[in-house]
Amino acid sequence: MLRPVLLVRRGDDVEAHADAGVTVLPRGELAAWVVAREVDRPRWVWDDTTRWYPELLAAGVRVERCTDLRLAHAVLRRSPHADQGLLTGPDTEGWDALAPVTASEPALFALADPADLLDPAAELARQQATLAASAERARLGLLVAAESAAGLVAAEMQHAGMPWRADVHDRLLTDLLGPRPVAGQRPAELERLLPEIRAAFGQPAMNPDSPTGLLASLQAAGLAVTDTRQWTLAELEHPGIEPLLRYKKLLRLMQANGWAWLDTWVRDGRFRPVFVPGGVVTGRWAASGGGALSAPVQLRPAAVADEGWRFVVADVAQLEPRVLAGMSRDTAMAEAARARDLYQGMVDSGAVETRSQAKLGILGAMYGGTRGESGAMLPRLTRAYPAAVGLVEQAARAGERGEVVTTLLGRGSPRPGAFGGGSDDAAAGRAADARRRAWGRFTRNFVVQGTGAEWASCWLADLRNRLWRIGEGGLTDRPHLVFFLHDEVVVHTPVGLADDVVSAVRASAVEAGRLLFGGFPVDFPLDVAVVRSWADADAPEDDGVPPDGP
Repeated sequence: MLRPVLLVRRGDDVEAHADAGVTVLPRGELAAWVVAREVDRPRWVWDDTTRWYPELLAAGVRVERCTDLRLAHAVLRRSPHADQGLLTGPDTEGWDALAPVTASEPALFALADPADLLDPAAELARQQATLAASAERARLGLLVAAESAAGLVAAEMQHAGMPWRADVHDRLLTDLLGPRPVAGQRPAELERLLPEIRAAFGQPAMNPDSPTGLLASLQAAGLAVTDTRQWTLAELEHPGIEPLLRYKKLLRLMQANGWAWLDTWVRDGRFRPVFVPGGVVTGRWAASGGGALSAPVQLRPAAVADEGWRFVVADVAQLEPRVLAGMSRDTAMAEAARARDLYQGMVDSGAVETRSQAKLGILGAMYGGTRGESGAMLPRLTRAYPAAVGLVEQAARAGERGEVVTTLLGRGSPRPGAFGGGSDDAAAGRAADARRRAWGRFTRNFVVQGTGAEWASCWLADLRNRLWRIGEGGLTDRPHLVFFLHDEVVVHTPVGLADDVVSAVRASAVEAGRLLFGGFPVDFPLDVAVVRSWADADAPEDDGVPPDGP
């Protein structure tokens, strides 16, 4: 059994609580003390990985495993499988509110840190009691371990950074936008497009940079629009739409990943975004700096491996449908998932005639698409894959009743607010019904997307340790993770170890499936490329997955 060692801040010292008692260390001695004990493979326990691990990494210390009390607390507080009475204590509200540290500076001894008002030893005891009493102890325990490992991965990726060529990034921006403009001015390409757009709409003062002003200009030009979103504009028939969409796309690139972004987020040849594991309600990761989860494809050529190194880029094909097959234990859908292309596997089974029908139908089932071709496919998919479709339908009905649904490992969905209705007001009743259906669409996908996030965390946790066993030296001397995007990982590796990394990436995907689904035969095939530039890897297929949230 892994022995926990709890680290607690006490002024300028650190208390290490273990079976042998309490050891008090000056802050400067912590790194060496941790290294000496890593050979015993303890499980380090601390209030929050973002408050401890960056400073250890900066001192050259890598730990194998930990329990992150902040991440574990968030999981248990939302899970219906956790007895909230056992988890509640005098500082529970403080744990509920505790946020990760996202600044670039280590925060182990930050002044006025709210974490210092909390009692990690008492919280650990409460969490252990809660897990021990849960009827789903094994699943919740796996989720807490995977979530804690994800915290280590995120810290290590920020520490190592993604190799990024600022000169290539600048050249890409210049090719698309023109030379870097003076502060407060538009780039040359936007200035070139602006007269064309204004002339097409007959609006000499039109300002595409202002959503409010743009909407007013479009309406003044006779277009019946209520917003300026890209997909809304794309449906309009007007000669000014094409240059306007080009303008908006370039403007968004400049604002999100332009020269200001380059100055802020790329240092010493590395892009170091701030990843936030479990940052959204489904358990998927978020980013609080650098826009890591929306890195545009056109800038990926700037991600170039170091000389003598390569990127191993891997993404899993159609993760969420495969997760649905596994968690529902739908043998027919799992058989279709044996194909590298699950959608083609559905066609080959005779469930539908075309790949497009398969894709639209299964995405409709997971996201509540009841109209058009997606809705038309649902009865056929229900007959072909009754367990899979039944699972998401059941989750949708539970959401419409205002109930909590859970992922495979026990992460609970948030509770909805009051739907309203119940009066004689017909309009209010229709609005309440619409809110119920919307929440049902959210819970329908919550169970699948959240379980997909759990699979990904298990994949990362296992891969992280496999990579450590390849090569020698410190974290950045051997293969290491540098990027993660929901179902895609990027590993930076010495050229001579690339084949070993490819094997590790594939083996970890198999292990993640085993951890979640046991012996149930559902496959998670990977597209893997060994490349010098991230742009040279085939871009993952866009499955049309909408953003998180209801």
